[in-house]
Amino acid sequence: RAALDRATVLLSMTKGGNRIDNVWGSGGGQQSVKHLVKEIDMLLKEYLLSGDILEAERCLQELEVPHFHHELVYEAVVMVLESTGEKTFKMILDLLKSLWTSSVITMDQMKRGYERVYREIPDINLDVPHSYSVLERFVEECFQAGIISKPVRDLCPSR
Repeated sequence: RAALDRATVLLSMTKGGNRIDNVWGSGGGQQSVKHLVKEIDMLLKEYLLSGDILEAERCLQELEVPHFHHELVYEAVVMVLESTGEKTFKMILDLLKSLWTSSVITMDQMKRGYERVYREIPDINLDVPHSYSVLERFVEECFQAGIISKPVRDLCPSR
């Protein structure tokens, strides 16, 4: 009973309710993983075309799957690795910093996204020959920007 009373109070608070929705979501979990991956991919591509961080943030929150935000981190970093110019590098860095600063993406989700990239970098490197050096540089920039912690940075594989 005490837990239910506490939950009622938290949900009735404006900031508390938003925080709980941000952690658990409120309904987006019913969508298939394939659909969510496609939506996140489209969201990132649209962001790279428009440069509108607030729109990207709004679209991510509308998916209502905060437990799946690691997918956005993973896809965003892979886009950086696959890109050839500095524009994508900087835009994705800015997006991740904004999503981190606004607490849309939690530390755990950020860490999970980077760990997935680290696990898959040998395969990515087959298609993108300079991916290790780009990843090292991007990870260091993210660490300097305060997006990732030192332990996450230190996990970054190198050639």
